[in-house]
Order: sequence, then structure tokens, then C-alpha cells
Amino acid sequence: MPDRFDDKVVVITGAAGGIGRATAVRFASEGANILAVDLPDSDLDETVAAVQRAGGRIATHPADVTVASDVDGYVQAALHQFGRIDVFFNNAGIEGWVGPLVDYPEEEFDRVFAVNVKGVFLGLQAVGRAMQQTGGGAIINTASVAGLQATAVAAAYGASKSAVVGLTKSAAIAFVDDGIRVNAICPGPIETRMMRAMERGVNPDEPEAVHRNLAASTPMKRYGEAEEIAAMVAFLASDDASYITGGIYNVDGGTRAN
Repeated sequence: MPDRFDDKVVVITGAAGGIGRATAVRFASEGANILAVDLPDSDLDETVAAVQRAGGRIATHPADVTVASDVDGYVQAALHQFGRIDVFFNNAGIEGWVGPLVDYPEEEFDRVFAVNVKGVFLGLQAVGRAMQQTGGGAIINTASVAGLQATAVAAAYGASKSAVVGLTKSAAIAFVDDGIRVNAICPGPIETRMMRAMERGVNPDEPEAVHRNLAASTPMKRYGEAEEIAAMVAFLASDDASYITGGIYNVDGGTRAN
């Protein structure tokens, strides 16, 4: 169905990362207009090039998702450029420090929660208001399987993604009468820069061993690809998911079933 999102407007935060970029390309390939959002020093140029190769229309907007005025700024940029927001992929996040809980730096804990929780919350607020004015839409938040299970070496990351799960359920009920559907995806290990950083954090000397062990621990015996996450996001954003809201969806190679 190449035209599922023909002329729809999709806003993606964390659009310079692996999942954000793959999702931008997926939506563009199905006819959407994209507003790609990431930090001012991020590599959005690669996302722009990838979307253009897919034949899509894309604009960019630099923003820090932890700053309310920046969040309002990307919403206003989308409305100015395209007139509305149909789909919001609330995806920006960081892995944070990796190490024992007793050694976790307080300032790093605060930083992870600012991006992964406050950033998601501010996005839900600002985009939710915009969608209320234009008749509804679909919001997909990025959580993680780490938010559904114990995460001994990344306590703040796991806790922050648990919070995203809670925010998703609350927002789904809060917005249901506005025609706004809100769901979350919980990726398992995915071939992205974030996962490579986490592997190095766990074992700086042998990150490849961490990769092998994580892959072996999944029932499907491999990492997922960013494009596989993008496919799930596109489904949840589409009319095919019109009766789905408040859902938390694992895309994890069977990790949570094991």
C-alpha cells in the first residue's frame, strides 16, 4: 500500500538516529510529508538525503526536546510548513550512562529522565493540542523492552522507558475523545548507534562479545533492523490500526516471550 500516507504530515523527533531515519524513509516512501526534528548539532542532512532518495518531501527543525519552547517551535514549524500534524513519532531518547546502580551519577540520571520522559511528555502536550484543533491523529511513543524488565546496568534508561509506557496509557485515555490514538513500541536490541554505545558501556574492551551474547539471548538469535521498527510505527499510524490505542507493542525478536 504505497499511498497509505499520501499527503499526510508526519513529525519525527530523534530523526537523525537509526530508528528515526528509517521511519522517516518509510513514511516518505508511502507518500507522507516529513518534519524531521533533532538537536542542532545532529546529522539531519543524512536523513534529508535518505528521504529525498525515497521521493519524499522533508523539512527539518532543530530542537531540544527537553525545552518547552523548542517543542512548541517544532509544532509551529510543522503547522506553518504543512498546515497540520497527522502523525507524531515521539522518538527522541538517549541511553545514558551504563554501569552499576550504586555508582550511577545523579546528574546523568536527571539527564536521561529529562530527554526520555520530559521530552516525551512535552511532545504529547504540544502535539496533542495541535491535533485537537485539526481533528485528531496518531501518536507513537518509543519505549523499550528495557522498560518492561529489569535492567541492571542501565537503571535510568529502563526506568525512563517504564515511564513512557505509563505516559502512553494515560495519554491514550486523555485524548480518546479527540480522535487521537496513542500507542508505544518497545524495541529489543536493534542495529543502531545507541545499541553500539550501550555495548561499549557494558564491556569497553569487547563490545562485540556483548553484541553476540545479546543476539544469542533473543529467540530469533539476532538484532532487529531499524526498518523493522519503522514498519511497526507505520502500521500503528495507519488506518489499519484505527481501533488500537493505549497499546504497548514489543518489537523484540521474541525477547519478552522467552
